[in-house]
Amino acid sequence: MRIGLFITCLNDTLFPGTGRAVVTLLERLGHTVEFPREQSCCAQMHFNTGYRPESLPMVARFARAFAGYDAIVTPSASCAAMIRDNHPVLAEQLGDAALRDAVAAVVPAVHELTEFLVDVLGVTDVGAVFPHRVTYHPTCHSLRGVRLGDRPLRLLRAVRGIDLVDLPAAEACCGFGGTFAVKNADTSTAILADKMTTVLSTGAEVLCAADNSCLMHIGGGLSRWNSGVRTLHLAEILAATEGTR
Repeated sequence: MRIGLFITCLNDTLFPGTGRAVVTLLERLGHTVEFPREQSCCAQMHFNTGYRPESLPMVARFARAFAGYDAIVTPSASCAAMIRDNHPVLAEQLGDAALRDAVAAVVPAVHELTEFLVDVLGVTDVGAVFPHRVTYHPTCHSLRGVRLGDRPLRLLRAVRGIDLVDLPAAEACCGFGGTFAVKNADTSTAILADKMTTVLSTGAEVLCAADNSCLMHIGGGLSRWNSGVRTLHLAEILAATEGTR
């Protein structure tokens, strides 16, 4: 299977360890991963703030960069939802026939990482070892965008050594929402405080999720509270093999 990694611009810029973890994980499962260097952003920020014509070059770039791959894997539920739900809409409304065809060809191959592991590869035990107390936050896009369901939890439950604890009110949003946190700072801060309170109630050492954007928001708050809780993308836990070397 020819797998292309779509890292997303947020991960590429701020969380490169997540991309490296995805490659480590998939190679450990016997797959070769390619990184198309032409790739750029998924255009979510532009789309959500009303800059739809400005989104179109990124849609075209994505379709061009990932044409021909059997699977396109991304460690971002948020960008997976953007590509699957909105790239076809943008191509239909603003593109030409060639772009519409290119987008239609590439979008079905796009998978969020945990979808790819569970649904395509058919694995839940990926050989990870992570002896820490962990809680999982299902981000809004993972819940309501790509509808990951319990896939992340099934993968986490198979990790050796992990002490996985439930997060109270897990389905409540973190308050980030991209520009929502900027435009509605007071509301965002209040939502974040509720989320952090529930995280601390678990006694977890680590909070994980399928989106670094949300983790960035929560992690910033937890750091300001001097909580001692660290945030980690789910891929980095699944790639971990602590104590086995």
